[in-house]
Amino acid sequence: MSIELHDLAIPILPSRSVTDTVAFYKRLGFEGGAHEFDGGYAILRRGSVELHFFTHRELVPADSSTGCYIRVKDVESFYSQCSSSTLPRTGIPRMDLLEDKPWGLREFAVVDPDGNLIRIGQVIDK
Repeated sequence: MSIELHDLAIPILPSRSVTDTVAFYKRLGFEGGAHEFDGGYAILRRGSVELHFFTHRELVPADSSTGCYIRVKDVESFYSQCSSSTLPRTGIPRMDLLEDKPWGLREFAVVDPDGNLIRIGQVIDK
């Protein structure tokens, strides 16, 4: 696999179970898994989006304040892929509806089983 070099930020988020985290994100269209040299660490990709996870067994999902924002070119297709996972609209985990926000972004959010808030959106063309 060839990776184009450019400036890039990759969030590293906590996970109570790398195995469970990998299974959850695969339902959202991500690929990858536990790192071959450290089974307590995972690297997941969806297109050019990359998320890393480290094991934090004492994590309390309801108390989590971690997350990240993923800016995409086509939020509709990302939302469609995530919608097929049939996540609930409330609780942990959950997925919010896709909406146009007053700050000029069309976005939705996913909260994973560990309480990580992942916002996904794109700039609304004017």
